[in-house]
Amino acid sequence: MTDAITLPRRSRGRQSPAAEQQYERERKAFCEAILEINSGLDFKVSSRGWAYILEEHGLAKGDFDAAQRLINKCRKDGSLPVDICAEDEGRAVDHLEKIDEEEAEDFAQGWVDYLQDAHEQYTPYSFWDDLDTYVEMTVEKIDLKSLFAPICAKFHVATTNVSGWNDINRRVQIMRRFAHWERQGKRIVLLHCGDHDPGGLHISEFIRSNLEDVAKAAGWHPRNLEIDRFGLNYGFIQAQRLTWIDNLETGSGERLDDPNHNDHYKDYVQSYLNEFGARKVEANALVIRPAAGRALCRSAILKYVPANAPKIYEVRLRSEREIVRRHIERLMRNWARRPR
Repeated sequence: MTDAITLPRRSRGRQSPAAEQQYERERKAFCEAILEINSGLDFKVSSRGWAYILEEHGLAKGDFDAAQRLINKCRKDGSLPVDICAEDEGRAVDHLEKIDEEEAEDFAQGWVDYLQDAHEQYTPYSFWDDLDTYVEMTVEKIDLKSLFAPICAKFHVATTNVSGWNDINRRVQIMRRFAHWERQGKRIVLLHCGDHDPGGLHISEFIRSNLEDVAKAAGWHPRNLEIDRFGLNYGFIQAQRLTWIDNLETGSGERLDDPNHNDHYKDYVQSYLNEFGARKVEANALVIRPAAGRALCRSAILKYVPANAPKIYEVRLRSEREIVRRHIERLMRNWARRPR
Protein backbone atom coordinates (compact mmCIF):
# COMPACT_ATOMS: atom_id res chain seq x y z
CA MET A 1 0.00 0.00 0.00
CA THR A 2 1.43 3.40 -0.99
CA ASP A 3 1.97 5.79 1.92
CA ALA A 4 0.61 9.34 1.87
CA ILE A 5 2.35 11.25 -0.90
CA THR A 6 4.07 14.56 -0.23
CA LEU A 7 4.70 16.93 -3.09
CA PRO A 8 8.42 17.85 -3.00
CA ARG A 9 9.02 21.57 -2.58
CA ARG A 10 12.01 23.83 -2.56
CA SER A 11 11.97 26.81 -0.24
CA ARG A 12 12.54 30.25 -1.70
CA GLY A 13 16.02 31.54 -2.18
CA ARG A 14 19.33 29.77 -2.24
CA GLN A 15 19.15 26.16 -1.06
CA SER A 16 21.51 24.81 1.56
CA PRO A 17 23.17 21.45 0.76
CA ALA A 18 21.02 19.80 3.42
CA ALA A 19 17.81 21.30 2.01
CA GLU A 20 18.75 20.23 -1.51
CA GLN A 21 19.44 16.67 -0.33
CA GLN A 22 16.08 16.59 1.46
CA TYR A 23 14.32 17.79 -1.70
CA GLU A 24 16.00 15.10 -3.80
CA ARG A 25 14.98 12.42 -1.28
CA GLU A 26 11.37 13.60 -1.42
CA ARG A 27 11.50 13.76 -5.21
CA LYS A 28 12.80 10.20 -5.41
CA ALA A 29 10.06 9.00 -3.03
CA PHE A 30 7.47 10.85 -5.12
CA CYS A 31 8.60 9.06 -8.30
CA GLU A 32 8.76 5.68 -6.56
CA ALA A 33 5.18 6.13 -5.33
CA ILE A 34 3.97 6.91 -8.85
CA LEU A 35 5.72 3.83 -10.21
CA GLU A 36 4.13 1.67 -7.53
CA ILE A 37 0.65 3.00 -8.30
CA ASN A 38 1.23 2.64 -12.02
CA SER A 39 2.02 -1.06 -11.62
CA GLY A 40 -1.60 -1.60 -10.58
CA LEU A 41 -3.24 0.40 -13.39
CA ASP A 42 -4.56 -1.21 -16.57
CA PHE A 43 -4.87 2.04 -18.52
CA LYS A 44 -2.77 5.12 -19.27
CA VAL A 45 -3.53 8.53 -17.81
CA SER A 46 -2.38 12.06 -18.61
CA SER A 47 -0.31 14.17 -16.23
CA ARG A 48 -3.59 15.79 -15.13
CA GLY A 49 -5.04 12.36 -14.52
CA TRP A 50 -2.06 11.56 -12.30
CA ALA A 51 -2.90 14.60 -10.18
CA TYR A 52 -6.35 13.11 -9.50
CA ILE A 53 -4.89 9.71 -8.67
CA LEU A 54 -2.36 11.29 -6.30
CA GLU A 55 -5.15 13.17 -4.55
CA GLU A 56 -6.34 9.77 -3.32
CA HIS A 57 -2.92 9.45 -1.68
CA GLY A 58 -2.82 12.82 0.02
CA LEU A 59 -2.07 15.37 -2.70
CA ALA A 60 -3.86 18.64 -1.97
CA LYS A 61 -6.30 19.86 -4.62
CA GLY A 62 -4.43 23.14 -4.82
CA ASP A 63 -1.26 21.26 -5.78
CA PHE A 64 -2.64 19.73 -9.00
CA ASP A 65 -0.84 22.14 -11.33
CA ALA A 66 2.44 21.83 -9.42
CA ALA A 67 2.18 18.03 -9.46
CA GLN A 68 1.62 18.07 -13.24
CA ARG A 69 4.68 20.24 -13.75
CA LEU A 70 6.83 18.01 -11.54
CA ILE A 71 5.67 14.80 -13.25
CA ASN A 72 6.51 16.21 -16.67
CA LYS A 73 9.88 17.47 -15.42
CA CYS A 74 10.66 13.99 -14.03
CA ARG A 75 9.71 12.45 -17.38
CA LYS A 76 12.10 14.82 -19.13
CA ASP A 77 15.08 14.05 -16.89
CA GLY A 78 14.48 10.30 -16.75
CA SER A 79 13.33 10.09 -13.14
CA LEU A 80 10.04 8.71 -14.47
CA PRO A 81 9.48 6.75 -17.69
CA VAL A 82 8.39 8.99 -20.55
CA ASP A 83 5.40 6.71 -21.21
CA ILE A 84 4.11 6.95 -17.63
CA CYS A 85 1.57 9.36 -19.19
CA ALA A 86 -0.81 8.73 -22.07
CA GLU A 87 0.58 9.75 -25.44
CA ASP A 88 -0.93 12.69 -27.30
CA GLU A 89 -2.27 10.74 -30.28
CA GLY A 90 -2.39 13.86 -32.42
CA ARG A 91 1.41 14.09 -32.22
CA ALA A 92 2.19 10.51 -33.22
CA VAL A 93 5.05 10.01 -35.67
CA ASP A 94 4.47 8.15 -38.94
CA HIS A 95 6.90 6.14 -41.09
CA LEU A 96 9.52 5.37 -38.45
CA GLU A 97 11.61 2.41 -39.54
CA LYS A 98 11.48 -0.76 -37.48
CA ILE A 99 14.62 -2.82 -37.02
CA ASP A 100 14.15 -6.53 -36.27
CA GLU A 101 16.28 -7.56 -33.32
CA GLU A 102 15.32 -11.26 -33.52
CA GLU A 103 17.39 -13.98 -35.04
CA ALA A 104 16.23 -15.09 -38.49
CA GLU A 105 14.73 -18.36 -37.21
CA ASP A 106 12.79 -16.60 -34.45
CA PHE A 107 11.52 -14.03 -36.94
CA ALA A 108 10.31 -16.82 -39.25
CA GLN A 109 8.67 -18.68 -36.36
CA GLY A 110 6.81 -15.53 -35.41
CA TRP A 111 5.24 -15.35 -38.86
CA VAL A 112 4.33 -19.04 -38.77
CA ASP A 113 2.63 -18.48 -35.41
CA TYR A 114 0.84 -15.46 -36.82
CA LEU A 115 -0.48 -17.46 -39.78
CA GLN A 116 -1.96 -20.02 -37.41
CA ASP A 117 -4.28 -17.34 -36.08
CA ALA A 118 -4.45 -15.02 -39.11
CA HIS A 119 -8.00 -16.15 -39.94
CA GLU A 120 -9.15 -14.45 -36.72
CA GLN A 121 -8.45 -11.10 -38.41
CA TYR A 122 -10.92 -11.77 -41.24
CA THR A 123 -13.92 -9.45 -40.80
CA PRO A 124 -16.28 -9.50 -43.80
CA TYR A 125 -19.22 -8.08 -41.83
CA SER A 126 -19.64 -4.99 -39.70
CA PHE A 127 -20.73 -5.31 -36.09
CA TRP A 128 -23.42 -2.77 -36.94
CA ASP A 129 -24.91 -4.56 -39.97
CA ASP A 130 -27.60 -6.41 -37.97
CA LEU A 131 -28.35 -3.62 -35.51
CA ASP A 132 -30.84 -0.79 -35.98
CA THR A 133 -28.55 1.83 -34.42
CA TYR A 134 -25.00 3.00 -35.12
CA VAL A 135 -23.15 4.49 -32.14
CA GLU A 136 -19.93 6.47 -31.79
CA MET A 137 -18.46 8.15 -28.73
CA THR A 138 -16.56 11.36 -28.12
CA VAL A 139 -14.71 12.22 -24.92
CA GLU A 140 -13.30 15.51 -23.73
CA LYS A 141 -10.11 14.12 -22.19
CA ILE A 142 -7.63 11.50 -23.38
CA ASP A 143 -7.86 9.82 -19.95
CA LEU A 144 -11.44 8.81 -20.72
CA LYS A 145 -10.50 7.33 -24.08
CA SER A 146 -7.94 5.14 -22.34
CA LEU A 147 -10.27 4.27 -19.46
CA PHE A 148 -13.22 3.36 -21.67
CA ALA A 149 -11.14 1.43 -24.22
CA PRO A 150 -12.02 -2.14 -23.08
CA ILE A 151 -15.75 -1.41 -23.14
CA CYS A 152 -15.75 0.49 -26.43
CA ALA A 153 -13.58 -2.18 -28.06
CA LYS A 154 -15.97 -4.94 -27.00
CA PHE A 155 -18.94 -3.09 -28.51
CA HIS A 156 -16.99 -1.77 -31.54
CA VAL A 157 -17.81 1.83 -30.61
CA ALA A 158 -15.43 4.21 -32.39
CA THR A 159 -14.11 6.67 -29.80
CA THR A 160 -12.61 10.09 -30.48
CA ASN A 161 -10.92 12.52 -28.12
CA VAL A 162 -12.35 15.88 -29.18
CA SER A 163 -10.81 18.24 -26.65
CA GLY A 164 -11.23 21.68 -28.16
CA TRP A 165 -12.87 20.41 -31.37
CA ASN A 166 -10.08 22.08 -33.33
CA ASP A 167 -9.39 19.31 -35.82
CA ILE A 168 -11.62 19.77 -38.89
CA ASN A 169 -10.40 16.51 -40.41
CA ARG A 170 -11.50 14.55 -37.38
CA ARG A 171 -14.94 16.12 -37.37
CA VAL A 172 -15.46 15.38 -41.05
CA GLN A 173 -14.34 11.77 -40.59
CA ILE A 174 -16.90 11.29 -37.82
CA MET A 175 -19.63 12.82 -39.97
CA ARG A 176 -18.83 10.67 -42.99
CA ARG A 177 -19.14 7.52 -40.89
CA PHE A 178 -22.51 8.70 -39.62
CA ALA A 179 -23.54 9.55 -43.19
CA HIS A 180 -22.69 6.01 -44.33
CA TRP A 181 -24.77 4.36 -41.65
CA GLU A 182 -27.66 6.78 -42.01
CA ARG A 183 -27.85 5.79 -45.67
CA GLN A 184 -28.17 2.19 -44.46
CA GLY A 185 -31.27 3.20 -42.55
CA LYS A 186 -29.68 3.21 -39.12
CA ARG A 187 -30.56 5.38 -36.19
CA ILE A 188 -27.38 7.37 -35.51
CA VAL A 189 -26.24 8.25 -31.99
CA LEU A 190 -23.23 10.12 -30.65
CA LEU A 191 -22.45 9.49 -26.99
CA HIS A 192 -20.39 12.10 -25.17
CA CYS A 193 -18.63 12.20 -21.82
CA GLY A 194 -16.84 15.31 -20.63
CA ASP A 195 -16.38 17.87 -17.89
CA HIS A 196 -19.09 19.01 -15.52
CA ASP A 197 -18.88 22.74 -16.16
CA PRO A 198 -21.01 25.28 -18.04
CA GLY A 199 -19.67 24.24 -21.44
CA GLY A 200 -19.84 20.57 -20.54
CA LEU A 201 -23.53 20.70 -19.63
CA HIS A 202 -24.19 22.72 -22.79
CA ILE A 203 -22.13 20.34 -24.92
CA SER A 204 -24.97 18.89 -27.00
CA GLU A 205 -25.58 22.29 -28.56
CA PHE A 206 -21.84 22.89 -28.99
CA ILE A 207 -21.28 19.51 -30.65
CA ARG A 208 -24.14 19.95 -33.10
CA SER A 209 -22.96 23.46 -33.97
CA ASN A 210 -19.36 22.26 -34.49
CA LEU A 211 -20.55 19.50 -36.81
CA GLU A 212 -22.87 21.82 -38.72
CA ASP A 213 -19.90 24.15 -39.33
CA VAL A 214 -18.31 21.50 -41.57
CA ALA A 215 -21.50 20.02 -43.04
CA LYS A 216 -20.67 21.22 -46.57
CA ALA A 217 -17.17 19.76 -46.39
CA ALA A 218 -18.53 16.43 -45.13
CA GLY A 219 -21.40 16.34 -47.59
CA TRP A 220 -23.78 15.49 -44.76
CA HIS A 221 -25.89 17.38 -42.22
CA PRO A 222 -26.29 16.13 -38.63
CA ARG A 223 -29.97 17.07 -38.38
CA ASN A 224 -30.95 13.47 -37.52
CA LEU A 225 -28.02 12.81 -35.22
CA GLU A 226 -28.97 12.04 -31.62
CA ILE A 227 -26.43 13.42 -29.13
CA ASP A 228 -26.49 11.76 -25.72
CA ARG A 229 -24.28 13.34 -23.06
CA PHE A 230 -23.93 10.63 -20.41
CA GLY A 231 -21.45 12.27 -18.04
CA LEU A 232 -20.16 13.70 -15.96
CA ASN A 233 -23.42 14.42 -14.13
CA TYR A 234 -24.03 15.78 -10.65
CA GLY A 235 -25.55 12.61 -9.17
CA PHE A 236 -22.62 10.50 -10.34
CA ILE A 237 -20.11 13.06 -9.06
CA GLN A 238 -21.67 13.08 -5.61
CA ALA A 239 -22.07 9.31 -5.43
CA GLN A 240 -18.44 8.74 -6.40
CA ARG A 241 -17.13 11.70 -4.35
CA LEU A 242 -15.22 13.15 -7.26
CA THR A 243 -13.13 16.27 -6.80
CA TRP A 244 -14.65 19.72 -7.36
CA ILE A 245 -12.30 22.45 -8.61
CA ASP A 246 -13.18 25.84 -7.15
CA ASN A 247 -13.13 27.92 -10.33
CA LEU A 248 -14.53 27.95 -13.86
CA GLU A 249 -11.24 28.50 -15.66
CA THR A 250 -11.34 27.63 -19.34
CA GLY A 251 -8.62 26.23 -21.59
CA SER A 252 -7.61 29.78 -22.52
CA GLY A 253 -6.90 30.65 -18.88
CA GLU A 254 -9.92 32.96 -18.58
CA ARG A 255 -12.69 32.31 -16.08
CA LEU A 256 -16.38 32.05 -16.86
CA ASP A 257 -17.16 33.15 -13.31
CA ASP A 258 -15.43 36.48 -14.05
CA PRO A 259 -18.06 39.13 -14.99
CA ASN A 260 -15.57 40.49 -17.55
CA HIS A 261 -15.58 37.23 -19.50
CA ASN A 262 -17.49 37.61 -22.79
CA ASP A 263 -19.70 34.59 -22.01
CA HIS A 264 -20.26 35.27 -18.31
CA TYR A 265 -23.80 36.59 -18.71
CA LYS A 266 -24.95 34.02 -21.25
CA ASP A 267 -27.88 31.91 -20.09
CA TYR A 268 -25.98 28.62 -19.99
CA VAL A 269 -23.27 30.12 -17.75
CA GLN A 270 -25.68 31.93 -15.42
CA SER A 271 -27.93 28.88 -15.02
CA TYR A 272 -24.87 26.79 -14.14
CA LEU A 273 -23.62 29.36 -11.60
CA ASN A 274 -27.05 29.53 -10.00
CA GLU A 275 -27.23 25.74 -9.63
CA PHE A 276 -23.65 24.71 -8.90
CA GLY A 277 -21.68 27.87 -8.14
CA ALA A 278 -18.20 28.73 -9.43
CA ARG A 279 -16.85 25.20 -9.38
CA LYS A 280 -16.45 22.31 -11.78
CA VAL A 281 -15.42 18.67 -12.04
CA GLU A 282 -12.96 17.74 -14.77
CA ALA A 283 -13.60 14.50 -16.64
CA ASN A 284 -10.09 13.37 -15.65
CA ALA A 285 -11.48 12.79 -12.16
CA LEU A 286 -12.93 9.49 -13.39
CA VAL A 287 -9.48 7.88 -13.32
CA ILE A 288 -9.78 7.43 -9.55
CA ARG A 289 -12.99 5.42 -10.01
CA PRO A 290 -12.15 3.17 -12.99
CA ALA A 291 -14.77 0.49 -12.26
CA ALA A 292 -17.54 3.06 -11.86
CA GLY A 293 -16.32 4.93 -14.94
CA ARG A 294 -16.40 1.82 -17.11
CA ALA A 295 -19.82 0.89 -15.73
CA LEU A 296 -21.03 4.38 -16.70
CA CYS A 297 -19.66 3.92 -20.21
CA ARG A 298 -21.21 0.45 -20.58
CA SER A 299 -24.61 1.66 -19.38
CA ALA A 300 -24.57 4.46 -21.95
CA ILE A 301 -23.82 2.02 -24.78
CA LEU A 302 -26.44 -0.50 -23.61
CA LYS A 303 -29.17 2.11 -24.09
CA TYR A 304 -28.69 1.56 -27.82
CA VAL A 305 -26.90 -1.79 -28.25
CA PRO A 306 -28.07 -5.19 -26.90
CA ALA A 307 -25.74 -6.67 -24.29
CA ASN A 308 -25.44 -9.91 -26.28
CA ALA A 309 -24.58 -8.17 -29.58
CA PRO A 310 -20.81 -8.86 -29.31
CA LYS A 311 -21.40 -12.58 -28.75
CA ILE A 312 -23.86 -12.81 -31.66
CA TYR A 313 -21.36 -11.00 -33.88
CA GLU A 314 -18.52 -13.37 -32.96
CA VAL A 315 -20.71 -16.39 -33.72
CA ARG A 316 -21.56 -14.94 -37.12
CA LEU A 317 -17.89 -14.38 -37.91
CA ARG A 318 -16.79 -17.83 -36.76
CA SER A 319 -17.92 -19.79 -39.84
CA GLU A 320 -16.40 -17.24 -42.23
CA ARG A 321 -13.11 -17.30 -40.38
CA GLU A 322 -13.05 -21.08 -40.45
CA ILE A 323 -13.27 -20.93 -44.25
CA VAL A 324 -10.28 -18.59 -44.28
CA ARG A 325 -8.34 -20.91 -41.96
CA ARG A 326 -8.83 -23.83 -44.35
CA HIS A 327 -7.74 -21.67 -47.29
CA ILE A 328 -4.56 -20.69 -45.43
CA GLU A 329 -3.75 -24.34 -44.71
CA ARG A 330 -4.33 -25.30 -48.35
CA LEU A 331 -2.20 -22.46 -49.68
CA MET A 332 0.60 -23.25 -47.24
CA ARG A 333 0.61 -26.90 -48.32
CA ASN A 334 0.78 -25.80 -51.95
CA TRP A 335 3.60 -23.40 -51.12
CA ALA A 336 5.54 -26.16 -49.32
CA ARG A 337 5.26 -28.43 -52.40
CA ARG A 338 6.36 -25.69 -54.76
CA PRO A 339 9.58 -26.53 -56.68
CA ARG A 340 12.59 -24.57 -55.42
